[in-house]
Amino acid sequence: MRKIILFNMVTLDGFFEGLNHNLDWHHVDAEFNDFAYEQLNAVDGIIFGRKTYELMASYWTTSDAMTNEPIIANLMNAKAKFVFSKTMKKATWNNTLLIKDNVFLEVEKLKLLPGKDLILFGSATLASTFRELDLIDEYRIMINPIILAQGNPLFKQTSEPSPLTLIKTKTFISGNVLLFYEPNRENKHPTAISK
Repeated sequence: MRKIILFNMVTLDGFFEGLNHNLDWHHVDAEFNDFAYEQLNAVDGIIFGRKTYELMASYWTTSDAMTNEPIIANLMNAKAKFVFSKTMKKATWNNTLLIKDNVFLEVEKLKLLPGKDLILFGSATLASTFRELDLIDEYRIMINPIILAQGNPLFKQTSEPSPLTLIKTKTFISGNVLLFYEPNRENKHPTAISK
């Protein structure tokens, strides 16, 4: 069965974006770009919520993206993309499937298809939904060396904790630290995994 991997960059105090959706604190350099290429090349598809999908589509389909980051741009445009939204009418970025309802069942279907894993980028609201439904099989959280003190948290408030097990770490020259976690489903409260 394919895994759903969540990847997101966060500040030391847990924000995935600053005020007004500010992301200028991201530490992105050649080492990060090499990692991004390897990670993207290792999956068969990308999962987005509506806002992240629209943001990504508005950049990766442009001539600027093809000029500045042609390798990543080609991968982003070629990969299968799945956007979860109740409000979108259609998804026009090539190789995109729009999913409007039955999140749990649709993701379970995707996981059963043959192929490599799928990765969920950004999309904090969708990430919280996936976490609540226990659909995330691996968390990759990249901590950037900054404290914003205000912004939007990666995970929304919930009634149940999600115990995790650290499986690996990777340190970058920039000061970024990537933490790899798996859900510790044996220690999860039974009501938290009910569908």
